[in-house]
Amino acid sequence: MTAWTDLQADLARTGYVASDDLAMALHIATSLGRPLLLEGAAGVGKTEISRALASVRGAELIRLQCYEGLDASQAIYEWNYQRQLLSIRAASEAGETGAAVEARIFSEEYLLERPLLKAIRQATPPVLLIDEIDRADEEFEAYLLEVLSDFQITIPELGTIVATSRPMVVLTANGTRDLSDALRRRCIYCHVDYPDRQTELAILASRCPGIEAQLGAQIIGFVQKLREEELEKVPGVAEMLDFAAALGGLGIKDLSDDPAALQAALVTLLKTQADRAAIPIEVAARIAGKAA
Repeated sequence: MTAWTDLQADLARTGYVASDDLAMALHIATSLGRPLLLEGAAGVGKTEISRALASVRGAELIRLQCYEGLDASQAIYEWNYQRQLLSIRAASEAGETGAAVEARIFSEEYLLERPLLKAIRQATPPVLLIDEIDRADEEFEAYLLEVLSDFQITIPELGTIVATSRPMVVLTANGTRDLSDALRRRCIYCHVDYPDRQTELAILASRCPGIEAQLGAQIIGFVQKLREEELEKVPGVAEMLDFAAALGGLGIKDLSDDPAALQAALVTLLKTQADRAAIPIEVAARIAGKAA
């Protein structure tokens, strides 16, 4: 076995079934110490790879969830303003003023670590997940460049903090907006698609070992056929696993046995009213028939 297939096998033991392309990209990124950028639709397993990698490496997982309006104080560091104000008040009452007070309140004691700063100050390299980077503003990407290029952060009051250890960085994007060329240049890239039939069967067998083989094949066939329908929110792997668990809880052994129960279980796969309306009981039964 080569190193990337060793990694693929290690991930499989955690329950994550990685494609050859993904395992190779992850191996290259870890070998070169470069961030890994994963793009693909929601629900294909981009976020989960970070948890699996952290488990394989025995490392802490540090997650930064991106959103519109995210800024440096929320992602990198900020000062504990309440403690600073209390310290200033106490110093004033004691007759202490000037540079000594300023130096004290802008010291490590009053610094609040946020995910990016926390990640580069760990004694053991963690896995840093920067989730849905495309939801953050373009301006926020500029804050990331110093971290991803040199693994260091500049705090004006304290100076430049160089990484104690280099975290393994995984960025995910769902295609909400285009990412900058500067960010892409710093990353190893992999597109993550919905798994093929054999891969998704392997995922189901790993996560739901109690599912009988015949029903498991029907579940995967049904979900993959459902993804071909015109839906607002295409069900991902996590939804497929919820669907399988729901069928097990309902005691269903064959998707064609009970159309009403099958329709009820669709609450795990269809997450908008429009999608529920698009897949009435008759359509669900037709898809189930093709999946049998």
